[in-house]
Amino acid sequence: MHPHATRADGAHPPALLVVISGPSGVGKDAVLERMKGTGRPWRFIVTATTRPRRPAERDGVDYIFMTPSDFEDLLIKDGFLEHALVYGRYYGVPRDQVEHALASGKDVVLKTDVQGAATLRSKMPGALLIFLAPPDLPELERRLRERKTDSAADIERRIATATHELGHQADFDYVVVNHTDCLDQAVGEIEGIMAREKERRSLPSPLGGEG
Repeated sequence: MHPHATRADGAHPPALLVVISGPSGVGKDAVLERMKGTGRPWRFIVTATTRPRRPAERDGVDYIFMTPSDFEDLLIKDGFLEHALVYGRYYGVPRDQVEHALASGKDVVLKTDVQGAATLRSKMPGALLIFLAPPDLPELERRLRERKTDSAADIERRIATATHELGHQADFDYVVVNHTDCLDQAVGEIEGIMAREKERRSLPSPLGGEG
């Protein structure tokens, strides 16, 4: 079955909530940007953050940049599906973006850190968790240093965190390795995973319900 086709009984395959996670520097932003370019009818969720905007980043496109007080106000109103304090900055997944997209039947794709992925799994049991992994730790360190957006101390902290996060790959449904200069390969693997999951979840369960 094509991932966007209807079933023989006329029902649409259930909408997917796809969570792409992995350590800092692994290429989550690049993967999502390439996925957007495929033209698939996916709904990409924009993460909110209190960290300063980097050069070339676009508010509302790359992130929703918020002041700490505005973020905390929304947090009090239960406006985030999940949130975390990462490297001294808040990050959160806006609840309304996700719920509205799923309610309309659109597949939802979002990125979060490993901690956030665990939170989403607990709140949304049907979420499809994909861990984006580097070829190895030295390559991840090289990418972090080459992007020149962090201080030496921040890079060391990110590497230490990444070492810990790499030990949680078994908590995810799938692991996709983002090899150097092979971005299309990683995106293709993710698209294939989504297509298989759409088909699998569309099949009637042995008990007569949905799979």
